[in-house]
Amino acid sequence: MDALLAAARKGWENAVAGYSGFRVGAGLRAVVNGAPAIFSGCNIENATYGLTICAERVALFKALSEGAREFTDMIIYTTASEVTPPCGACRQLLWEFCGDIPVTARTAGGAEKTWRMAELLPHAFDRNSLA
Repeated sequence: MDALLAAARKGWENAVAGYSGFRVGAGLRAVVNGAPAIFSGCNIENATYGLTICAERVALFKALSEGAREFTDMIIYTTASEVTPPCGACRQLLWEFCGDIPVTARTAGGAEKTWRMAELLPHAFDRNSLA
């Protein structure tokens, strides 16, 4: 978990949160061509807000763009006083591409909580819904 947390902290350092001031970092562990890999992400805000992207999706899109298709776990890092789970959009995309992986949220103060994606998105809309 140390390397994954380090990736999330690095993402947090790179966050572009000039509007909300709420910085988020994420680390996503994957397998690429049979080898383990870790991808970091940060939230990137935009003045239109609707074009803002979360750290979790940045990490996921980076991983997908590098050929990752197998994911094992994710950690989200903030300096909030309480753990921060992924938003709805992130939950949908994580479920779609990562399945029922564990997602851990951790604060700078050491508070931590882990969920499985099935807990975070219990009635997911996915490819099975299109049948």
